[in-house]
Amino acid sequence: MKKLFLLGFTIILCTACEKTEKRYTMQSPEIDTFKQVIDAYQKQDWATYKSHYADTAKIMSNTTQEFAKTLDQEIAQNKKDASMFHSWKYNPEDVEYEMVITDEGETWVNFWGDWRARLKENDKEYIIPVHITAGFLNDKIDKLQNNKA
Repeated sequence: MKKLFLLGFTIILCTACEKTEKRYTMQSPEIDTFKQVIDAYQKQDWATYKSHYADTAKIMSNTTQEFAKTLDQEIAQNKKDASMFHSWKYNPEDVEYEMVITDEGETWVNFWGDWRARLKENDKEYIIPVHITAGFLNDKIDKLQNNKA
């Protein structure tokens, strides 16, 4: 009986110590990558920005997957937009990141921040709340959903 009790206790102890996979976190390599993407976007460093995306990435800015852009189309639009502003940035104090692993095993990084930009035309500052969700596959972003309020 004593051996049976010790065996049962050992099994419980071993299974209790098994490491379970994190499905939600605020620190991960994917978050670090996405921080680099945001930094490259703010600096308009399009080569670094592009280096974090899969060649086949789908970019959905306020649209559905049916109307998704390619990464090159998104960068071209960003360059065009940048020509209208003196500057743009996200304040570090206003941003949040989280990573989620779905039931299907997909890895997504969520970003929230207030996009601040100063328009050249009237020197007025605009502040727009933004939520971006980036899907990762093989350490690269393969889907990006950007929703500006």
